[in-house]
Amino acid sequence: MTTRLQEAADGLAALAPGRVLTDDAALAAYSHDEAEWAPFVPPLAVVLARSTEEVAAVVRWAAERGVRVVPRGAGTGLSGGANSIQNSIVVSLELMQQVFEVNVDERYARTQPGVINNALRDHVAAFGLWYPPDPASSAISTIGGNAATNAGGICCVKYGVTRDYVLGMTVVLASGEIVSLGRATAKGVTGYDLTGLLVGSEGTLGIITEVTVKLLPLAGRDERAVIGYFPSLEAAGVAVAAISRAGIVPAALELIDQACLRAVDDWQQLGLPGNVDTLLLAKIDERGAAGDELADRVAAIFETAGGTDVERATDPEEISRLFLARRLAYPALERLGPVLTEDICVPRSAVPEMLHRIQQTAALQNVTIANIAHAGDGNLHPLIIAPVGDEAAKARAKVAFDRIVEDCLALGGTVTGEHGVGLLKLDGARRELGGAVIRMHRSIKDALDPQGTLNPGKAF
Repeated sequence: MTTRLQEAADGLAALAPGRVLTDDAALAAYSHDEAEWAPFVPPLAVVLARSTEEVAAVVRWAAERGVRVVPRGAGTGLSGGANSIQNSIVVSLELMQQVFEVNVDERYARTQPGVINNALRDHVAAFGLWYPPDPASSAISTIGGNAATNAGGICCVKYGVTRDYVLGMTVVLASGEIVSLGRATAKGVTGYDLTGLLVGSEGTLGIITEVTVKLLPLAGRDERAVIGYFPSLEAAGVAVAAISRAGIVPAALELIDQACLRAVDDWQQLGLPGNVDTLLLAKIDERGAAGDELADRVAAIFETAGGTDVERATDPEEISRLFLARRLAYPALERLGPVLTEDICVPRSAVPEMLHRIQQTAALQNVTIANIAHAGDGNLHPLIIAPVGDEAAKARAKVAFDRIVEDCLALGGTVTGEHGVGLLKLDGARRELGGAVIRMHRSIKDALDPQGTLNPGKAF
């Protein structure tokens, strides 16, 4: 053990007894998130924190010694935002799994950051309440990580992203000071919106150790799905743009291409069709006749855009099975090789053109690109796959990644819709934001973290 590592182990042991990891296996496991393509350096140590006070003590210890702190939730991120860097420790919040309060009258929950998204949804459902943000990783990602990246999800086309539901939070600042932000009331505009600023800041401005989230009533929705198979990605994109143009806001509108369908079915044997090019899944949740009418309009748009075998599904198990295929697409593709994941978002009217350009890039660079998308809000996830050990393919994949970002910006889009900038999107973020806005970001970072203690080098 090196002198620097030993110093970290000895100093942190008193702050989190029995929960400081320094063995090689642990350091390797906690050194990066799911973004295998982003750079990382093994940390000096990993601290498994249990409370706000422990996090604050660790941050103070690190700040006093010039050590960097990388916050981490479940490590499910896809942009390298939780990747450790030189001279850093990782503070994992995964053990902070307590839901402190569910207030039925005011419809909010107060929770620690390590609570899994689905676990919170199940917990509040027992009170007749619903937490809408549902990233595809909802079964494994944490509420704290969702807040740190402003995670989106399948229902977000209608119900909004994480920022729309975070009312307040407890945050450990770079100095180790503990502050409370936001409110628990339905309205509140006192001071700057620092809660909104921290949501999506990827651990660069403070470490979120408690979150208060707004909830909706669980009842009042009547779900039905509309399913359509399309001869091409572009045809499916035309349907997406037409739905937006018609003023229809579905509860979900998801795209899955043939490569993803085959990968999921080979893995899970869900009985998915293997001979179609692209599948669109729409979910309508208005009640009664209004919902039926919207579903009919969506089905008609699917057919006009070239969709075949367009059908309605109202059975909850069938709807869940189809949307499960969408949620499992990324891990299914990971079984085929390292996946370089895009997270671009373009205007809905530009979805057909962007999908066309993605296919052109795949052909030009001779790489395999599978496609899933939260198509209803223009959030596309081209998944670039390189066979294990094929360095030439990996290099071509990086070129394709950069080209897709360029095309996205040319069409008026943004380089990340929900995964965050992390390390993978730094170049694209700089091009999108421009010099003056980057300077604004840096001014805020310098004001809140003058020593660069918290997750430096990420997000901008």
